[in-house]
Amino acid sequence: MNSETVKNRWLGFLIWQSISATSVYLLLLLLRLSTPDSLLSLLLSFLAFHLSLLLFSFSISTISSPRPLPSSSPSDLALGLFRALIGAGGGDRIRSRRTLGFVVAVVGFGVSGFLSGVAVFGRTTDGLRLVGFGLRGFVFGVVFGVYYVYVGRWVLSFPIVQRPLFYSFKMGISSSLKQALRLCIPAYVLSTLVLVFLPERLKENSMLLEYIIRQIKFFFGTYVVSFCWELNHHLYQVLQTRRCIFAPPQGSAAAETNPSEPLLAALEQSSQRSLFHYLAYLDLCLVSESNVDSWRRAAFFEESGETYRRIVSVCLRPLEELTSNLGDGLGNCSADKEDLLSRQLCSPMDIHMDAKLQEALNDFQLCTWCARTVAALTTCSHIEDRFGVAQISGCNAAVFSTLLSCLLSVEACLGKKTNPQPTHFMGPASIRWATPNTGRKDWAVGAMPRKRGVALQSRAYVMADVLRTSIYEIVGVFYDEMHANAKASVLEKYWIDDGKILYGNHETLVQKLRLFLDFRAT
Repeated sequence: MNSETVKNRWLGFLIWQSISATSVYLLLLLLRLSTPDSLLSLLLSFLAFHLSLLLFSFSISTISSPRPLPSSSPSDLALGLFRALIGAGGGDRIRSRRTLGFVVAVVGFGVSGFLSGVAVFGRTTDGLRLVGFGLRGFVFGVVFGVYYVYVGRWVLSFPIVQRPLFYSFKMGISSSLKQALRLCIPAYVLSTLVLVFLPERLKENSMLLEYIIRQIKFFFGTYVVSFCWELNHHLYQVLQTRRCIFAPPQGSAAAETNPSEPLLAALEQSSQRSLFHYLAYLDLCLVSESNVDSWRRAAFFEESGETYRRIVSVCLRPLEELTSNLGDGLGNCSADKEDLLSRQLCSPMDIHMDAKLQEALNDFQLCTWCARTVAALTTCSHIEDRFGVAQISGCNAAVFSTLLSCLLSVEACLGKKTNPQPTHFMGPASIRWATPNTGRKDWAVGAMPRKRGVALQSRAYVMADVLRTSIYEIVGVFYDEMHANAKASVLEKYWIDDGKILYGNHETLVQKLRLFLDFRAT
């Protein structure tokens, strides 16, 4: 199912691309009305234009990924390629291959621009001037490719709301028009500068008025090609991020016996962090949160409890990895530095730490789905779990402990204190008295400067909000049970796992749980 799903989506993308490209090419013919060509010239131009778009599509497909991936600098690339040749440095080899893939993609964008320039502006009788148009198009393609890679537009962005295909495609037309204009202007200026370095035989000598008209046509043609590329990028994003339903047809024999097996097979056996893997988690999240496929969610709570345990296990694994990676990134900071000034002077350490934390949060989209899934399933188990498998299997305690540990690590990444406050320093009405200076500092705050990278902060804040919302969702449903357990002093027995805690300690988790129970966790 893995290869078949990817193949069908790729073929669907090529069909939609050919339809949109043909429509755009009809607009491009308006540029050539003043210089009519033969039927053969138009046919060759049409084929070259479609070939350029096909090359553009292959370029974006080779580097597209559902998650940001690390790459190397030019010096690291050379060193990594040397290590790859001698068979050493696995991590550096992966980074070097990724960077090399970006370079190849940018070259592919340039060749696509070369073919577009020849197809739109060239004529079969122009001879060497075709090369001049192609070189200007090559510069335009390289500029587009560098921007595409630098901004990270190759990362697939999954929409919050899954809309119909045509509606999603239509919604991106206006944004494609604006984005094409923003990229067209600097690319046109740079491609025009190429004319200064071209030999005279590659230039198109003409009168001033004719030259101005040709430049206006070239700018309009560049804008149309840029719009066509933006449209293809948007179409690729829409088709690749559509929901894929991992379930047998409703009413079939497989749907009656084991409807969850295709989804579990995709979650457990597909390549980690691949697009197919992401689509399986997206389908699981939508099934858990919505009532559209309630028959599929009801199958999760089957009598043996094996299906529910497997689903909770595959959802907690990314959260546990995120917690461990953030803990390693925070723990690698030197705890021997006593004051904040000495830590601020260690900018290389901060940069290295930022890189590790940034890499740990690369899977934040997948982790948000996992947190929402386990929260939705836990809350649904309060009513839909007829056999009590969620409570008997201990999944509720495992879910709550993992969510709390992950939240503590994310809050530490944001510079928030995670150490529990001593109870004897709490006054009446939960007023916290000033604590004496013991000479020790909270390493989570001291190690983390308040100002982090924009991407790191935004992902950490999103992850923290999702985790808090998920925990409050569970607390809101099980409030009566938790409140009764708290009065009987057995709250942690039912809601905190006795196993290994990935971040923090048992006392910290219990105090954090009580804050959520009192609705005072922010």
